Amino acid sequence: MKRKSRFLAIVGVVGFVFLYAPILSLVIFSFNESRLVTVWGGFSTKWYGELFRDPQILDAAWVSLRIALASATLSIVIGTVASFVLIRFQRFRSKTLLSMMITAPLVMPEVIIGLSLLLMFVAMESLIGWPGGRGILTIIIAHSTFGAAYAAVIIQSRLVDMDLSIEEAALDLGARPVRVFFDVTLPVIAPALLSGWLLAFTLSLDDLVVASFVSGPGASTLPMVIFSKVRLGVSPDVNALAAIIIGVASLGIIIAALQLNRSSKVSQQ
Repeated sequence: MKRKSRFLAIVGVVGFVFLYAPILSLVIFSFNESRLVTVWGGFSTKWYGELFRDPQILDAAWVSLRIALASATLSIVIGTVASFVLIRFQRFRSKTLLSMMITAPLVMPEVIIGLSLLLMFVAMESLIGWPGGRGILTIIIAHSTFGAAYAAVIIQSRLVDMDLSIEEAALDLGARPVRVFFDVTLPVIAPALLSGWLLAFTLSLDDLVVASFVSGPGASTLPMVIFSKVRLGVSPDVNALAAIIIGVASLGIIIAALQLNRSSKVSQQ
């Protein structure tokens, strides 16, 4: 038993080192004085200042943030509607086809998604004149296609476990279906909506392949800018940017964990 526990501890330590050692080294070298990222030249924060003086990085970050906010919100709307249709309407034609279409982006390669969306946008522009070229709008639409799939899976799991007697009681008391949806159903599935929104936001902020297909001039996202910089060699300001992203994500996780811990304590009391 002791050998087994010792072996599991060693495997756990090796696994954590394998996963987090590169991230830790990236954060450490973001404070490197030298321009060479593999040679330590002393402690310095000058690359953080260089990062915030780089207009290309700042513009790309603002574009990515706008796209992620819009696509995550649109993904939640589409995912909620699709989830209600699939869960609440038990029998209708093409239900299996609709379910397959909703879940297809989950298993479809990103290259295929990006290429198919590019061909669709080109065909639509030639037929109806919309959208006029590729840009932020086309990226939002593209990110919403696979973001809605992830959101729909999360929302469906919550709707399946939802107690329908709450809605029935509200209907018996005279509430209209629309008011029941906004006053009863939405608060119950709000955690699933928030989870789906955060997941769609993260996927949009992280996407590179699909955005590369459907973007145009003036619509370069942050991953695209970082990738173009890395192709010419990793620079210390990219390390600084990555360290900031890691710090913000870690802070968000800590705040969420503390909030969940506080909520669980309140519910137990």
